[in-house]
Amino acid sequence: MTAATSLIPGLDEIVKRGDPRRRGEIARAIAQLFFQDAEKFRPDLVDLFDNLLIDLVPHAELASRVDLAERFSHLNNAPPHLVNQLARENEIVVAGPVLRRSPVLDDAALVEIARLKGQGHLLAMTERPALSAAITDVLVERGDRDVVRRAAGNAGAVFSQGSYSELIKRASQDGVLTLKIGQRNDLSGEHLKQLLDGTLDVIRRRLSSVVNPVRQVEIKRAMAAIEEAALPPGPRRDFSDAQRTVLILHREGHLGESALLGFAKALKYEESIASLAAMSGVRLSILDRLVAGDRYDPILILGRVLNLGWPTVRALILMWHGPHRAPADADLEQARVNFTRLMPSTAERVVKFWRNRQTI
Repeated sequence: MTAATSLIPGLDEIVKRGDPRRRGEIARAIAQLFFQDAEKFRPDLVDLFDNLLIDLVPHAELASRVDLAERFSHLNNAPPHLVNQLARENEIVVAGPVLRRSPVLDDAALVEIARLKGQGHLLAMTERPALSAAITDVLVERGDRDVVRRAAGNAGAVFSQGSYSELIKRASQDGVLTLKIGQRNDLSGEHLKQLLDGTLDVIRRRLSSVVNPVRQVEIKRAMAAIEEAALPPGPRRDFSDAQRTVLILHREGHLGESALLGFAKALKYEESIASLAAMSGVRLSILDRLVAGDRYDPILILGRVLNLGWPTVRALILMWHGPHRAPADADLEQARVNFTRLMPSTAERVVKFWRNRQTI
């Protein structure tokens, strides 16, 4: 028997032998006294109520515990031992309210509960207005998909570098998590790049449509850096003269497939690439490294988007091979078949991807 229970005649007997309904009635009656003047109570009176209720509430019926947990969860000076006890209940309908919002629970208690309890308790914690890195470390480590998504979507959550990296790793398999991370104000440029690097293009486009204009610019810059890094390595060419030539052709209205075919047949690589860049709207440096790669697929894609005829595409492929590396007839025929089968809509999506990643 506590000192507090000895102040009320018969209370100890109710605590020891009373049925849950009776215990609940007494607990609600005592709690009601607390709720009436809670903001006026000194710490010693709060402790008194704490000692009275902590013996009654755990053995009260479920409905009483749920009601008391909900009401105490809103108070800054709720009985601390009782609140901690409620937060550790296995019944999430009891623990949930205090885990979601009670200001009485400190980080140490929340971390301990997060390490010991199940996903329902972790999910309730993600709704707190603020979550320290100590708490989110455990949520990310132990949490399932829903817990991690909710934590990432909590603007008041703080994540350590390690937890942020783990979030981004998990986001590579979770489009919803990618969107939530991508909208966080504390997302660094390097983390944004890591996030986008492991994300499908459809998710990238969705993310760009839901973030603010500043983040949209950041996404374009990150994607440009990713695209540059992914392009095949190779020596940088000087396109100055070729660009001047193409500019003159454009001004005179002569830049088109006929001029491109002439450059390709003459094996004029710089003029051909400069023409393709001007006609397709893809940045010259990106197009150069794409076409200079170990596959000629970019030529087929550009040819389909620009509605080029097979003779022009064939000449570009021969230029790609070079004067000393002629392709076999069978290879050229396979390239023609692939070009014919390539859907314009598919090619347009790829070229749009190249165009949208031009700002560094």
